[in-house]
Amino acid sequence: MTSENKGTNLMATYTSPDNEHFTITKNIPAPPSSSVRDKTQYLEALRKTVAETQDQVNKELTARMEEDKARETPAGGSAAAKLGADEDKEEENYGEEVQEEED
Repeated sequence: MTSENKGTNLMATYTSPDNEHFTITKNIPAPPSSSVRDKTQYLEALRKTVAETQDQVNKELTARMEEDKARETPAGGSAAAKLGADEDKEEENYGEEVQEEED
């Protein structure tokens, strides 16, 4: 009996009631053996794939953030005027959990 280990699938899925959904799926082939060298190469490929996926997710989320801003902007107005002074902080932390500072 042979068992085939085809690798690991890395998947990121985004759903929203207001924006287009997306799914990113990447396969990281399993190491051909359990040698340290093969495992090291596998982990390097995994790290690279995770970083590439994160970059792609960030680009997709940035595009959706721009779509949100465009929908919120009144005719003839600017997004900055509508969103106020916290826009830069919100954009910097978009998609990340931020701990609020206590006074």
